[in-house]
Amino acid sequence: MSDSPSIFTKIIAREIPADIVFESDSVIAFRDIAPQAPVHLLVVPKTEQFANVAQLAAGNPELLAELVSVAQQLADEHTNSEFRLIFNTGESAGQTVFHVHAHVLGGHLEEGTLGH
Repeated sequence: MSDSPSIFTKIIAREIPADIVFESDSVIAFRDIAPQAPVHLLVVPKTEQFANVAQLAAGNPELLAELVSVAQQLADEHTNSEFRLIFNTGESAGQTVFHVHAHVLGGHLEEGTLGH
């Protein structure tokens, strides 16, 4: 993990603007700046402790459950409860920010339409 704060930590600290759609004491969610679907939200724990979902599941399963619950709540609000929940783990799998986060994708999605 890098010594410098992730872009998500900077968003949490309000050092970088974001279109925030949800916030609690432990989780924040905002619109992706490069959406891959009609609805593309990122759900991010406020801790930078975990780089990926496997680390989060092993280290704090309650926080992972909260993250998934928030994703469902946002999907209910933004996608009529139909959505894809994606965690990229590793650079070759498309992970570019090594601060665990979930992508909530919704809207009209067809199989094979997402390039990432």
